[in-house]
Amino acid sequence: MTAPTPDPPRAPIVLLHGATSSARAWDSVLPALSPKFRVFAPSLAGHRDGPQLPNGSGAVVDRIVDVACRQLDEAGIGTAHIVGNSLGGWVALELARRGRAQSVLALSPAGAWRSPRDLRRLLVLFRAGGALGRINNMPNLATRKRVRRILLLHMAEHADRMTPAQVAAAFEDIAGCTALPEILDGARDNGPMKPISDVGCRVRIAWGLNDRMLPFMRYGAPILAAVPAAEFVFLTGVGHVPMIDDPALVAKTILDFAETTDSQPNSK
Repeated sequence: MTAPTPDPPRAPIVLLHGATSSARAWDSVLPALSPKFRVFAPSLAGHRDGPQLPNGSGAVVDRIVDVACRQLDEAGIGTAHIVGNSLGGWVALELARRGRAQSVLALSPAGAWRSPRDLRRLLVLFRAGGALGRINNMPNLATRKRVRRILLLHMAEHADRMTPAQVAAAFEDIAGCTALPEILDGARDNGPMKPISDVGCRVRIAWGLNDRMLPFMRYGAPILAAVPAAEFVFLTGVGHVPMIDDPALVAKTILDFAETTDSQPNSK
């Protein structure tokens, strides 16, 4: 009797966080993903616990992507199912452009805007967030659920669900993001994301229906125009960082996408 042919090894899942965050953003979804896939969640260059952002004349996002490629190489990862939130979603799409993606699932990805006014709005919000992160007693001020929800409303719809440890980690990450000034200062010259007409892999863009940081019509519709081959879904009940609001939904969204991609006969 001929032995059954073993299934080919699964591509790993790579998780990329947003600007001013760190790999800790994914802690709530790891227990659901790790039993089924190898998971690699690095901190991006210039972010807390991540590599230093290299100096250079190139666009800051390109330099972050350069480092992300090295991080994949060091982890022994050629291609992967790449999942990114916000800035991490933009980096995920750029990694696909470089041939490093088996698939891309971008959760409210940054990288596009409808007008200069929309870009100015983002710069104001991120500069205000960076200033909050530098206030030493801010985690203590955010111990009350109502105050926490107001302070972090652009991050999550239900920031009141965060534990004190998660709140402290969020503010530590903001304070530890050394790349933020360069990201903001270079936004006008380095963005928006260049269109990707042939991304070379399956792409799905998922947008939080309650995303107050990047409302869909102002920031999501331009992303879809830049990546016309992408599938699209809304995620209900979640804001800009959906792992805070509904980690079970995010984990299911990731697993369903990776598993259905693996089952397609023309998958890489």
